[in-house]
Amino acid sequence: MTPKACSVFEAQSAEDLAARYDEWASSYEKDLDDHGGPAEAADVLSRYAPLAARILDAGCGTGLAGPILAKRGYTLLEGLDLSAGMLREAAKKGCYTALHHQTMGQPLSFLPNTFDAVLSVGVFVRAHAPSNSFSELIRITRPGGHIVFTLRPEFLVTSDFRGTIGQHLDAGRWRLAEATEPFDGRYRHFPGITLQVWAYEVLANG
Repeated sequence: MTPKACSVFEAQSAEDLAARYDEWASSYEKDLDDHGGPAEAADVLSRYAPLAARILDAGCGTGLAGPILAKRGYTLLEGLDLSAGMLREAAKKGCYTALHHQTMGQPLSFLPNTFDAVLSVGVFVRAHAPSNSFSELIRITRPGGHIVFTLRPEFLVTSDFRGTIGQHLDAGRWRLAEATEPFDGRYRHFPGITLQVWAYEVLANG
């Protein structure tokens, strides 16, 4: 496990986390190698979002998911991340029409119904985006659109994410469209980690 990989899980604030990712940005992909999540999440998203969909890669980091979606034919891809350094790396991919320097868990600048789908890979983990991020993602996704994200199965049950997801279900804001079986995260420095991809259809965002 690299020191930089460890440090992001010890961040004490969003500003601290952004600074740590800024420092890690240039070597992030080399350090983590070909880990699980982006390809699997893109597979799920492609079952629900047409190629003409406007998609937000929320917490895009260096843009690992962007080229995967672009190869599938998606052209209206936008990225969002709290780290300016990570966004600079994402820009090099050449597949995002816009990149937004914003922080998950805080109010986002987009109008309601802006996106047809939202993708978040590796974002909902310890010391990263909080579960209240879902409120804003639902708000900016049009009804009938989908929010697709990865979560570690054990983190789902040991954090407040299960409760927050349930609150939105009970309020009729979204419904479960799909949840994959757990799969190997393929993290070279974090062996044994499993992930799941979840897809929720937005029903009401008002």
